[in-house]
Order: sequence, then C-alpha cells, then structure tokens
Amino acid sequence: MANGSRQAAWEFFGSELKRHRENAGLTQVELGLRVFVSGGYIGQFEQAIRKPQLDVAQRIDQTLQTDGIFERMWRRLINDQRYADYFARVVELERLATKICEFAPALVPGLLQTAGYARAVTLAMNPFATDEHIEDKVSGRLERQHILKDATRPVYWVVLHENVLRIPVGGPAVMAEQLERVAAMARERTLLVQVLPYAAGAYAVMTGDLKLMEFEDAPPTAYTEAVYSGNLLDDPAVVKRAYTAYDLLRAAALSPEASLVLIEQAAEEFRRCASTT
Repeated sequence: MANGSRQAAWEFFGSELKRHRENAGLTQVELGLRVFVSGGYIGQFEQAIRKPQLDVAQRIDQTLQTDGIFERMWRRLINDQRYADYFARVVELERLATKICEFAPALVPGLLQTAGYARAVTLAMNPFATDEHIEDKVSGRLERQHILKDATRPVYWVVLHENVLRIPVGGPAVMAEQLERVAAMARERTLLVQVLPYAAGAYAVMTGDLKLMEFEDAPPTAYTEAVYSGNLLDDPAVVKRAYTAYDLLRAAALSPEASLVLIEQAAEEFRRCASTT
C-alpha cells in the first residue's frame, strides 16, 4: 500500500472513530476513560496523528459496540509487507512512544537513514530482489521517520558505535550525506547522539541492537534484534536490565559534544574521498 493511500486509510479510521463516538454521545475524554487512554490520544487517533494499539482498537469496538470494525481496519492497515513480521509491531510502537533510546552497533538506525543509505543496506540484504521490492522497502523505512517531524515527536537518544561511522555503506558519497544528516539533526536538537569509540573496548549489549521505548499510557518496552529475528520485551524485570545496560553504554560513550565533532570529521573524510573518485 503506497504512503498516500495508507495515510488516507488511517484518516478514514479516524473519521469513523469520531462518527461512532459522537453517535454514542461520548466526548474524547469519556471514550478515553473507557478504553484506558487519554482524551488527547483519542483526538490524535481521530486526526490520524497517532495509530492505536490493537488492544485499544478492540476496546473501542467493545465500548462503541461496532462489531469489530476497528479491529479489522487495524489489522488490515498494520499488515504492511514492507516490514518483517517481527518488526511491524515495533513500527507501531515507535509512533506511540514519547521517548526512544537506541543503540546501533553497526548501522545507522532506520529512523535516521537517508534514502541512499537505506537503499544500499536493503540491496546488500536482498541482492536478487527487483528494483520495485528494494524501493518499497526503502519507502517503508523513510515513512517511519515522520514521527521525528511531528509536533508530538518523541525524545530521541541514540548511541552509535564507532563502527557506524567507519563502515562505508553505499560508498563515500552516500556515507558523507548520511553522517551529515545525523550531525544536522543533532545540531537541530531533533535527537541527542553519542558515539561509543573503539577505545571503549568491551561494552554492554555486545550481542546486537537495542531499542527502548516509553509511552504516556503504557509501561516501557525493550526491543532487541538479531539476524532475521527480533524480540519485543515487556517483562518489567527484563526491561529494567535493558535500561541498566543502556545507562552503561551512555557512560562509556563520548560526550554529545565530542561525538558530534567525531561524526562531522568522519563525514568530511568521506566527502573528501568522494570528491577524489
């Protein structure tokens, strides 16, 4: 489903929610109380700014007695083949998060990737795929980044291992553009970024990526990813350990100021290399 048609479908979801809510004589606050979210969230669902979680859609059906229509629409809209099955749920949680903390040991996180970088990564993982398949995957990744442009954007804290700055994904020109993008977003205070340098040696979470997400009306979650698999963790004890590991990463990383200097230096090195080839 193309980006525009998906957005239009979510807008239809929101307009139907508003219509059924008003027909039931409920305000946004009253409906929110009955489905365990804030009235503000109901308003954002109706405006297609945020997407509800499945259990919220189910409670809306129960409260408004809509015979499962909102659950069916949710399942249809979430069934997006641009994302792996194990990651589709994470995409929806990103849209609801008030804070995201992420550690990337080898690649720039998807929320920060340029089209060129995303295309190079996708092609490396799918060397026999059609151009249409590659572009579909890239568009899905870029669509996720809209959450960082919204007025309700989450607090976003990223720790990048120095690997991310050195592996020439897509070649020097692509890397220069990518690192310049990360630096620009840091300077615009869209995110806070730190670099974990090689000199730090061994570090917490050496087994893969880590993403922590916090929400206004739900407990925090942690997400870890390995090859062709991912784990969404919500057990409070496990999530607490993940937060401790992330604190250790931040403590071992360079300061935000020093990290930004290193990122910009790496971008300049790639830019010079690109200009000589």
